[in-house]
Amino acid sequence: MIADAARRHEVSVDLITEVARRESGFRQSAVSNRDAVGVMQLTAGAAREVGVDRYDISQNILGGTAYLRRMLNRYGGDVSLALAAYNAGPGAVDRYRGIPPFRETTAYVAAIMARLSQNALSDTALTVTGR
Repeated sequence: MIADAARRHEVSVDLITEVARRESGFRQSAVSNRDAVGVMQLTAGAAREVGVDRYDISQNILGGTAYLRRMLNRYGGDVSLALAAYNAGPGAVDRYRGIPPFRETTAYVAAIMARLSQNALSDTALTVTGR
């Protein structure tokens, strides 16, 4: 499902995977204290914005990926800003003209960016060693 969403919305599989890991630990039953649900932790508003049923796992992943694509487009492909907007909302990113100084948001962005860097290094090592 993640690979399909990645193809449809031209977002990296690794990015979607790390958002899902951080948001819910891949648990469709996850519900946040802000009523975000599912693997990609979609709020009712975000699900409505991208036209999906956030309780359906496939639509949840597609919707979360579509929303992430919108944030990437909005912030000129800047992954850190797109992640901050996914977490704190684009209004907060716009208001602070960058990653908002919220502990949760800065930790969220840092954790996902670190995992993406690790994945990239692992991919490079595999290419270089041929393993």
